[in-house]
Amino acid sequence: MLMPKQNRVSIYEYLFKEGVMVAKKDYHAPKHPDLEKIPNLQVIKAMQSLKSRGYVKEQFAWRHFYW
Repeated sequence: MLMPKQNRVSIYEYLFKEGVMVAKKDYHAPKHPDLEKIPNLQVIKAMQSLKSRGYVKEQFAWRHFYW
C-alpha cells in the first residue's frame, strides 16, 4: 500500500519504542488510537508487510491484531 514515508517512519518508531503494536480490526477507522494522525488501515498494512518479511509475529484475538 502506498503511504507517506513520514507515516511509515512514525509507525516503525512507535513499534520499536513500545515493543508491541495493537490495532483493532477496523479498516475504516479514521485514525489509530495511539498514532493520532495515521489511519488505522495504514498501520495494519505496514505491520502486515513486516509480518510477511518475517520481522514480526502476529496474534489475533477479539477483533484486535497484536504484533
